[in-house]
Amino acid sequence: MGKLIHMPGEGPKPSEGALVPIGRRESDVVVAEKAIGLREDAVDLREEAADLREEAADLREEAADLREKVATRRETVVRPQEQAARAALEGSTTVEARLREANERLVVATVNAQMLAEAAEGITAQMSHRAEHDILTGLPNRAVLHDRLGQSIASAQRRGEKVALMYLDLDNFKHINDRLGHAVGDQLLQSTAKRLLASVRVTDTVSRQGGDEFVVLLPEVEGEQGAALAAEKLIDAMAEPHVVEGHTLHVTLSIGISIFPDDGTTAEAVIRNADTAMYHAKRTGRNNYQVFTSDMNIRAVASHTIELELHRALDEGGFVLHYQTQVELETGVITGAEALLRLKRPGRRLARPGVFVTVAEESGLIVPIGRWVMREACRQAQAWHKEGLQVPRIAVNVSGQELHGKGFLQSVRSVLDDTGLDPRLLELEVTESGMMVNADHTMTTLSALRAIGVSIAIDDFGKGCSSLSHLGRFPVDTVKIDPSFVREIDGEAAATIVDAITAMGIRLHRR
Repeated sequence: MGKLIHMPGEGPKPSEGALVPIGRRESDVVVAEKAIGLREDAVDLREEAADLREEAADLREEAADLREKVATRRETVVRPQEQAARAALEGSTTVEARLREANERLVVATVNAQMLAEAAEGITAQMSHRAEHDILTGLPNRAVLHDRLGQSIASAQRRGEKVALMYLDLDNFKHINDRLGHAVGDQLLQSTAKRLLASVRVTDTVSRQGGDEFVVLLPEVEGEQGAALAAEKLIDAMAEPHVVEGHTLHVTLSIGISIFPDDGTTAEAVIRNADTAMYHAKRTGRNNYQVFTSDMNIRAVASHTIELELHRALDEGGFVLHYQTQVELETGVITGAEALLRLKRPGRRLARPGVFVTVAEESGLIVPIGRWVMREACRQAQAWHKEGLQVPRIAVNVSGQELHGKGFLQSVRSVLDDTGLDPRLLELEVTESGMMVNADHTMTTLSALRAIGVSIAIDDFGKGCSSLSHLGRFPVDTVKIDPSFVREIDGEAAATIVDAITAMGIRLHRR
């Protein structure tokens, strides 16, 4: 049974069961076939599109593989070639830069070499200078002095001339150095060197031998007289105080002189004899000069013997104290007693200080001797008081070395504590020259002693050159006039000086 078929564009769709004319069946078949063909074409198109999509995916994958191969080839082949090419291009620039750098280094090395050569020359010059000069003062050293002295002697022998040598030692330098320290001591030595240089001729040689010792070589000198004038000039140059780090320091010179050929024909003999004369100057009061004489060697041996006796006396109790009373002339009342030191000498008379005190000072033994004297005097004074013997005051001499030595103030306190003596019963006598070694330190120490009750006396007043300017400054209670004025009091000049000192002491409320 046939079916009704409705084709698009053929008019309204007939209802089911409607009849179609028979004449139209052939055309309908054609149309149907065309529709079927269209559907087949659509299917083919879809398949072809799928194939194209698959082919496109394959192409994309192939493109990715090609990119990877290209990248790999660039890294493994192209890039090394590029680097080689770049290196080749840059090669000429690198060589030029290296050449410039090498030239610069060569210039710097040349400059450095020149600087090193100059530095080496400077160091060599410094070493040569140090080998011949004292580092502290810059003065010629011992070796240079010996060489110049030898040359001067040889020249003097040919010309029939004289050569003088002065051996100098700073008085009391050790105490300043110990008390104020090496820095102050070094500056004092430098100041001394400048003054000595300014006081000699251009042809003279000022040399430092070590410590506080200096030597001055005077070639072509007019014998002893010319050397004496030079020594006096040096002593005058040291008269003014040195101011070092706020300290006013008074330092004097002891000078020994020897003359070629009178006192020696070799450099060693001239130096040795000048040294001997210098020690003799110290023994005769310091701050002076002495010309060598043959008997000084005998005295040098005697001094050594005395030094041995002093050591023995300290170890074995060879000292003894005598006491000299002090009396008020108008009333006859005893005002005190002064302790006087004596040295026991087996088989001989007791030796007074004039025999051994200079040797004691030079050897440094004056300090332990002084401590023994103070302790023994205070012990004796306290014993007298316990026995009912009233001695208003015990006077003890103190050397400059003791006064300016370390621990002096504490040593006095310890003696007073140990012996039980009332400090008001003790009087310490200090020479004017001892006070002036270090005026500032003297002021401090004396003030501290007076603060605990100890009395202070200036001994041998008038002997120094700065008495009047310092009498009112120092905290002292008593003024003892130098014996040289008293011995000559019958003379008008001495009497006038004694009257003046006495009047001045009264005005300043000194005893």
